[in-house]
Amino acid sequence: MSSPLFADRPAPQPPERGEMDALINRTRLLRGSVDAVRRNTAAGDDDAVWRWQRALCDLAVHQLDDLGAHLNQLKAGRPDQPQESAAPERPLQDGTPPSRVGSAEWDLLSDEATWSDELYQIFGRPPECGPMSLDELPSLVFPEDRALLTAMVTGCLIDGSPIDGEFRVVRPDGQIRTLHMMGEPVLDGAGATASMWAVLRDVSELRRSERAVSESRDSVRRVQHIAQTERRLVTELQEAVLPSRTTSLRLTRDGRGALDLTAHWLPAANAAPIGGDWYDALELPDGDTLLTVGDLTGHGVGAASTMAMLLGALRGLAVAGIEPGALLGHLNQLLDTAEQPALGSALCARYRPATRTLVWAQAASPAPLLFRDGTGRALTQPDGVLLGATSGAGYEQAGVQLKPGDTLVLHTDGLARTDAEAAGQDRLLALAPRLTASDTSQAGARAVVGEFGGSGRDSAACVMVARIG
Repeated sequence: MSSPLFADRPAPQPPERGEMDALINRTRLLRGSVDAVRRNTAAGDDDAVWRWQRALCDLAVHQLDDLGAHLNQLKAGRPDQPQESAAPERPLQDGTPPSRVGSAEWDLLSDEATWSDELYQIFGRPPECGPMSLDELPSLVFPEDRALLTAMVTGCLIDGSPIDGEFRVVRPDGQIRTLHMMGEPVLDGAGATASMWAVLRDVSELRRSERAVSESRDSVRRVQHIAQTERRLVTELQEAVLPSRTTSLRLTRDGRGALDLTAHWLPAANAAPIGGDWYDALELPDGDTLLTVGDLTGHGVGAASTMAMLLGALRGLAVAGIEPGALLGHLNQLLDTAEQPALGSALCARYRPATRTLVWAQAASPAPLLFRDGTGRALTQPDGVLLGATSGAGYEQAGVQLKPGDTLVLHTDGLARTDAEAAGQDRLLALAPRLTASDTSQAGARAVVGEFGGSGRDSAACVMVARIG
């Protein structure tokens, strides 16, 4: 049976051969480029984002496969005419054939049916078995989808409504395929429905790719939501136990050996996860002042909760009069026996205003920098290993006599992590003229933040500037 001519439209004209060939070639080139992007998409740190990107590439490849098949059929001409031999379609990576499009016509007067060769392939039906009638077609359709198919066919034959819908079929080989059916009634000269003509497209792989994109997009959103929730929890936890991070911490003690103190927390660039870094200053019962900065390995809620535990213990030990070296020993034991092991660097100092002396100990932390008379130098470090690195570690203490006008800078190693260690320290020491000329610790802190507070730092950092009055 010849393909139908609808009563309300002229016969379609075949496309120009050269124009169609050029369009097919461009489609093939684009398909190859997208496939290359898909193959080169490497898994990154965020698996959810990678799965979403890969699913999008798969979907684009499937759509371009369909487009290429459609253009080849369009180039071949009318479905009732002999078609030129075409190069076999390339299978997808999983070995399944690309989606195909077939056509069918069911004659209501003679009860005959005509299927294209592609439709037999879609249904997995041997051509020698012949086409299926409209009454037989529902036997292959999923039970849940039979009512939909019946409604579409009935509306087309009785009401003259166009068909546009999807249903699932079970092929004889057990494969489940999703078909998209578009069709219209074919009218006779009197305007009555003589037959129904339809195009059926196997969209199984396309729908699978669309589901993969949707699921991976939902996965990305879940990961982002979890990350945002965790970041909010970490921020709330840190704000509950640490000095304010939105304004400078300032502590000024008058009298002999007066201490003017300002501290800043500098966030990491590119919204990196919040870690377990801290700074703190605490007036002790005997009149001394506790100064401490530190950082724990890890990020997120785990690191922040461990930091809160560590800082609580540090404050309690300092109030009890424990000296910095012994205090770090207790913190090391606390981390070493914790249920969730962690490593940490820390600097703990006790400033005695009566004698203007600073007693301090460190656990793999940068040494304090002393600025005096226009120059700066790093204090000689006493021995001390990372907190939590080894059981029973001992931490030496050191002391330094300070003078009125001296400025101390305490910081975590994240402050200048983008530089080599020596280069970062040199940049800090180069601020000596500005730090020694500053009348307040706040002015000195602004100088440090102005130098190191820009972009490029891969982790957060703490800096504390103390000026002896």
